[in-house]
Amino acid sequence: MASKTKKELEEQIGSLYQASKDLVGDFSLETLLTRIVRLAQAQVQAEYAALAIRNEKGEVVNFIHSGMSEEELHLLPHPPQGKGLLGELQQKHEVIRISNIIEDSRYSGFPQYHPAMTSMLGVPITTGEKILGQIYLTNKIGGAEFTLDDERLMKTLAAYAAVAITNTQLYANIVEQDEALNQQYEDLTLIYELAQGISSTWNIKEIMSLTLKKVLYYLEVETGEIFLKDRGENDLRLALLRGDDFEAFYTKTVFRFGDGVVGKVAGLNKALVVTNLATDPRILRPAIVKAGFRSQVAIPLLAAREVVGVMNLSSKTERPYSIRELDLLTTIGMWAGTAIQNARLQEQTKHIAVLEERERIGMDLHDGVIQSLYSLGLTLDYVKAILEEDPEESMEKLNFATDGINSTIIDIRTYISDLRPRQMQENLSFKENLEVLLQEFRKNSQITAEIEDNIEGRLDLNYNNTLTLFRIAQESLSNTARHSKAQNAELKLWEEDSQIYLEIIDNGEGFNIDKTEANLGHGLANMQRRTRKAGGGIQIDSSPGNGTKVIAWVPKE
Repeated sequence: MASKTKKELEEQIGSLYQASKDLVGDFSLETLLTRIVRLAQAQVQAEYAALAIRNEKGEVVNFIHSGMSEEELHLLPHPPQGKGLLGELQQKHEVIRISNIIEDSRYSGFPQYHPAMTSMLGVPITTGEKILGQIYLTNKIGGAEFTLDDERLMKTLAAYAAVAITNTQLYANIVEQDEALNQQYEDLTLIYELAQGISSTWNIKEIMSLTLKKVLYYLEVETGEIFLKDRGENDLRLALLRGDDFEAFYTKTVFRFGDGVVGKVAGLNKALVVTNLATDPRILRPAIVKAGFRSQVAIPLLAAREVVGVMNLSSKTERPYSIRELDLLTTIGMWAGTAIQNARLQEQTKHIAVLEERERIGMDLHDGVIQSLYSLGLTLDYVKAILEEDPEESMEKLNFATDGINSTIIDIRTYISDLRPRQMQENLSFKENLEVLLQEFRKNSQITAEIEDNIEGRLDLNYNNTLTLFRIAQESLSNTARHSKAQNAELKLWEEDSQIYLEIIDNGEGFNIDKTEANLGHGLANMQRRTRKAGGGIQIDSSPGNGTKVIAWVPKE
């Protein structure tokens, strides 16, 4: 076949250049490859054309063809496998241009139903030393073989194609990374919202309910369960169920460690995915399968690497879970498990505090009120014995007993007041609430008490810090009434260095400051905890015979 004239070549190259410029702006890989194949086929007048893109392992990941009908393609037993001439082209940065394929020593044969092909032009698509793929052209129309001009044109096209394919792959990578970052952002948002919610409550049911609600909505799963480990046992008991078909899930609500999906997750301490519930022997509730559920994922709820429960999610589709989703669920399992464990510890702390307070009250009652009553009983027995012999001393002892009974009544009133502490009244200011507290204190203890207010205007404190000072005053006055044997008490209120100070002073017997805990018990610990939590502090000064002074302070902000 005669070579093209210089003008014809220039026109063809110009046309190819213009068409190739459009390729660089195409970011759809499938569309781009199709345009390259058809452009190559038109430029060199080939009956058949194909383009293969390969991955790092040499495997064909994209294969585009032109010239063969769908019926012909359907008859082929397999796509090109990269053997013979195609394999040679895949391995080397060289062009293959031959007039008869079957006469070439590298030919390895066509599969059954493959159309007859004679001439061939194969051009590698390369970038640097890397082969991205190959363009195959066969059966030159109007000629016995492809020309040297055809080869030059295809080399040029392959160079343009390499740039366009690289750009498209880079764009696809950017889009993929952007999608991954967006997904990570959504995952982190879920974890943040969940952490905010469950860290703001000590209620275990609220923690479980919020966790299931968020997870079910985010993953679009129909039903979720949370099983909690019984204390001191290896049983997992259903604690919360949300979603569809409750009856099916209630057919079994307790699992031993190692039994079923729930028990195995607790025993193995890792997530477990079941993609086909109907055939999995670990499914111990056949009613779930009958209800239409087909897949499950179970996640351990962990606190300090210890299993406190299991979250089980059931779906009515054969839903696979990606590594990202399993990592997300594992993280949520650790958050929820830690929150549940902390809530349990909080409940135990409250229970211990109640027991300690009961013990303190019991000891105080025994050492104070009961001993007083016992002493009064002895006095009255003595009066009975001397009533006729010495009426004057008998009257004196009766008066003493009457005073003792009145004093004991005051003690009992004090304990009642302490067990049911007055709440601050919202319609009164802090100073007015202190006045009400002092009125009750004077009535119940018969101790005179006044307040010295050195703050002008309204007290600028938030509610929590105001309540802290109120509780300090309440506890201190209670201790004064019960222990001090004081005649007078005084409260002082002032502001200094952006702190509000409250001082409670009595002129009672005082106590050894080194034995503070024994004297004031749980109340002192409460006062210290309250002031620390409010960002303030407390100081107690006392010694035998010199009364007691309590100074507490909290920040204005």
